[in-house]
Amino acid sequence: MNKIQQILKNTAWLFLAQLVGYLLAFFYTIYSAQYLGAEGFGILSFALAFVAIFGVLADLGVSTLAVREVARKKSISRKYLSNLLVLKIILSLLTLLLIALAINLMGYPSATINAVYWAALFIVFTSLSQIFYSIFQAYERMEFQSVGIILNSAVLFGGVFYAIQMSFDAAGFVSIYALASGVVLLFNIIICTWKFFPPRLEIDLKFFQSVIKEAWPFAASGIFVTIYFWIDSVLISLIQGNEAVGYYNVAYRLLMVFLVIPTMVNIAVFPVMSQYYVSSRDSLKLAYEKYLRYMLILGVPLGVGVTLLAQDFILLFFGPAFSDSVIALQILVWASVLIFISSSVARLLESSNKQLIITKITALSALSNIVLNLALIPFYSYVGASIATVLTEFMGMTLGFMVITRMGYVPSHQELTTVLKIFLAGGGMALFMIFFPLDNIWLLSLGGLMVYGGGLYALRAYDEVDIHILKRVMGKPTELD
Repeated sequence: MNKIQQILKNTAWLFLAQLVGYLLAFFYTIYSAQYLGAEGFGILSFALAFVAIFGVLADLGVSTLAVREVARKKSISRKYLSNLLVLKIILSLLTLLLIALAINLMGYPSATINAVYWAALFIVFTSLSQIFYSIFQAYERMEFQSVGIILNSAVLFGGVFYAIQMSFDAAGFVSIYALASGVVLLFNIIICTWKFFPPRLEIDLKFFQSVIKEAWPFAASGIFVTIYFWIDSVLISLIQGNEAVGYYNVAYRLLMVFLVIPTMVNIAVFPVMSQYYVSSRDSLKLAYEKYLRYMLILGVPLGVGVTLLAQDFILLFFGPAFSDSVIALQILVWASVLIFISSSVARLLESSNKQLIITKITALSALSNIVLNLALIPFYSYVGASIATVLTEFMGMTLGFMVITRMGYVPSHQELTTVLKIFLAGGGMALFMIFFPLDNIWLLSLGGLMVYGGGLYALRAYDEVDIHILKRVMGKPTELD
């Protein structure tokens, strides 16, 4: 199986898992929000956001490092898993203590504190599962991770309906997250024992030291990225209250469904790009360019469609009670588009051993995001937080492109022309949806996508390499073989 087919195989598995997982998540989020209301859903969202900020301490970047190193040298996989399990158990205990101390010092009511306790268990179990996922990714056996993703969402889906039937409060809903992550951890242990090797606990202090030394840039990046993604919910809760958190997170979680695309491609592409950095810089450059182009092709219609149909989506899925979430969705969708575009830059830097640069960019982004949130939330509430998110994403993307340009990854005239063609096709989609509105939002979305696809074809926003890749995916020989 060639590398293109391997990437597509893994991407297909992850796409299936994420599609099922996010569809289930989409529905249990809707039912949770409708049942709990803005206030209760705000407590749930705050608890998950609060522990996520501390959750990075339970990993310290070692999972990402394990993917890169084991992908390059499979013989070290046992040593990595055995030692990192011990390291993660120690880090998890410290994380639990820090979370408990912090939430009690902040003076929140008992209902919120209980929700945070359950969320802390969820984040610890998830962190332990991540080291098993690292092994699966390094061996390019994403089907096992895919089943774990589906299992997690299935337990949550069923658990939410049980929680509604049993009239659980917000903390009870969060306990379902802890249960699901525990089930997935057990599944990962079984799969690792069955398909790879039985996990064991091993302590090698010199190995701990070397791993932490090498992984700290990943850890720092993870801390800053996590702060960037979750600090807004925490600050909204502190400044405006949990109801505003609920309105904000309805929009935020809707967009998380779409972020499945760059997430799954990142997981599938990262091991391959890491290998290309060692074996073929030309292949690495091509992988980056194509990754960037395809993410842009997918991101532009997302931004256009959600902006124009945000009100319809909110009213359809959450009802008039969450109509205040519309403007947040219209703004936040452009942060998602920027994430699509910048994903290729981040993977290029990480696979090229430039994780320290990512750390610096994410540190600056996190700091800017905090400053922007503190400046905007007191006056504009969750709308201000939405604006802060978009501005921060734009800054991070711009810095990333500046860095890789200095590294020699300068876009050609043809690539820049292709970018212009993609945005022109997106403009055609917007005009169609504005001037030819249909009563059915699904038909309108489909029509807009058809116009967009037709625009890409008419403008020839592709090249011979794209055709070659498509034929290779389909298993057909090409002139370039």
